[in-house]
Amino acid sequence: MDTTRSPGSITPKLVVRGADAAIDFYRRVFGAELQQRFTAGESVVFAQLQILGSTVQLKDEDTHDPSPTSLGRPGVLLSVDTEDPDGVARAVVDAGGEVVFEVGDQPYGARGGRVRDPFGHEWLVQTPLTWSAEEIQSGLDGAD
Repeated sequence: MDTTRSPGSITPKLVVRGADAAIDFYRRVFGAELQQRFTAGESVVFAQLQILGSTVQLKDEDTHDPSPTSLGRPGVLLSVDTEDPDGVARAVVDAGGEVVFEVGDQPYGARGGRVRDPFGHEWLVQTPLTWSAEEIQSGLDGAD
């Protein structure tokens, strides 16, 4: 790898069925701010949101990019560090999402759980990790 040049960046792009509904959902649940939105006909072909300090893009599904709901399987798994994972998970569920696994105290030192939004993407919501690498590994080694 050439270390003299910037490596670039990675931005998740969520493919959804109903991009405008997804934008509204992410605004209500995560306080997302819409930065850009472009359409071709009735379809959103590109939207950029600021969600919890991160950039996330999304678009309506099409023949080249099916959504998780069309494929019948989960989409992207996004990790969210928050001081209130219970509240964030509850907000997702209250807005039409579902619990994948309940928020609880995890053996690696965080309080967290996983929820799926109505568009098929999953959100791992947890408190920030504060344990050392050794403590995390020890907690995981003792979990079953």
